[in-house]
Amino acid sequence: MEQSAQQAQQLDHLASAPASSGSPFVAFGTPGLGGTSPARLPEPRPILELEGEEYEDELDALSDWVDDFLLPVYGAEVTTAAPWCLQWQEHDDVVAWLHALWLAYQQHKDSEAGLSGLFVWHRDFLTHAIAAIRAPGGPLSACMTSPDRPAHRILQCPPPSTRTEKVTASEHQSDGSDDRDEST
Repeated sequence: MEQSAQQAQQLDHLASAPASSGSPFVAFGTPGLGGTSPARLPEPRPILELEGEEYEDELDALSDWVDDFLLPVYGAEVTTAAPWCLQWQEHDDVVAWLHALWLAYQQHKDSEAGLSGLFVWHRDFLTHAIAAIRAPGGPLSACMTSPDRPAHRILQCPPPSTRTEKVTASEHQSDGSDDRDEST
């Protein structure tokens, strides 16, 4: 009974105290609800948005993780059903996939992810990313399908949509330029 009385007094006190930010949760120090917020971590940026030295540094760190951890543990055999490329860093889509996988790995191995963090990484990230990267028709399908025959070829991306071509053509016409004039 005494504990209930103390809790009632505390609730009355909290209800009557003005909240400086207008949030009733300030007194509890709850992050995101008006209380103190933890130190903000830097926002991770997709590797393909980086440029110059920043890109090269991130690619070096990613390459170390792929070569020292990912491939030795999850690389499996190279076959026509699971191609690989020794020059994967030249495939922008593969770099983007592996970078996202690496960022997710860093997040899920952190102690704040809890004991199941790495299981979640395996289930939700690793399996899907590796299946997409190493699919028989995926971005590495024109590369090495046998370790005895190393190969590397960047697949061509589709041409721009017809809408893009129409917009570009209309811009040339509004500028007074014409493709026929350029050929003469």
